[in-house]
Amino acid sequence: MNANIGITAENTQEVATILSKVLADEYVLYTKTRNAHWNVEGPDFYSKHIFFEKQFGELDEFIDNVAERIRSIGHYTPATLQSFLALTHLTEANRAPNDSVGFIKELLADHESIIIYLRENINKIANDLGDVGTSDFLTGLLEDHEKMAWFLRGHLR
Repeated sequence: MNANIGITAENTQEVATILSKVLADEYVLYTKTRNAHWNVEGPDFYSKHIFFEKQFGELDEFIDNVAERIRSIGHYTPATLQSFLALTHLTEANRAPNDSVGFIKELLADHESIIIYLRENINKIANDLGDVGTSDFLTGLLEDHEKMAWFLRGHLR
């Protein structure tokens, strides 16, 4: 059954496509943060192990919220690793060593990439596609990523 929410089917499809890319980015970032949690090494191992655990917990909530937003506007979510890798703006490859600084730099770059993508689409979704609910949702998600990026950046000073 189609969602009758005051937005054209074409516009909800475009919003769902944008959200699917966000979902893929979140899932790849979640996986990379889990990798950092599992594989970090060095004298700060324990504190970073706990830090990365908190971050992937937050990302897990983001994933569920984005998927539910896609469903709430009447579309199905991508839900396979293959589809996530086809949709993501990120790379799953780790380009850094298994120390905390390497992981933090890599994760920070990914958060910043997501922030830029969200910022590029917030006004488009509200103004061009008529979906202020999703625009507001993405604004909140943008703020969450900015805070997570700030926490990562704080470890590099």
